[in-house]
Amino acid sequence: MPASDYAETIALIERLHRRFLDVLRVELERLGVDQINNVQSLLLANIGGEEVSVGELMTRGYYLGSNVTYNLKRLVEAGFVEQQRSRHDRRVVRVRLSERGHGLCAQITAMLARHQGQLGARCDLAPLAQLNAELKSLEGFWAGQIGRPGSALGDGAEQHAAARAGH
Repeated sequence: MPASDYAETIALIERLHRRFLDVLRVELERLGVDQINNVQSLLLANIGGEEVSVGELMTRGYYLGSNVTYNLKRLVEAGFVEQQRSRHDRRVVRVRLSERGHGLCAQITAMLARHQGQLGARCDLAPLAQLNAELKSLEGFWAGQIGRPGSALGDGAEQHAAARAGH
């Protein structure tokens, strides 16, 4: 792939993420939800039915520390998330969706299903599985590049190859 294709892929990933946040903003407006923003609604969807620590959300790579802390504070204030300190380690805060949070998360899930149906009516969705595999491979490649300045090969390339092979 020429370097220009690589740069275009990176730019497209960023644009798609921003466009999806626009879609979430419009959906929140349609639902009359004005207490939280699109990024916070995506955080709700990422928590889903789990109870997770703030650290777990950051480890998954979804958020930066200050962003997740601020957004969770807003979600707790708006009544979408409940938080509780761990009994075993008082430094750890665990969060889960409240009943209100589950309700909005279900509406976001319904929106995604609606979009999938609309997209499926326009085109074949089978290539999405291949696209997802390629994006996971790219994610693995990038993860392998962290801390390896100037080294385009090595462990990162091996992880990339393993991800492409499905290992």
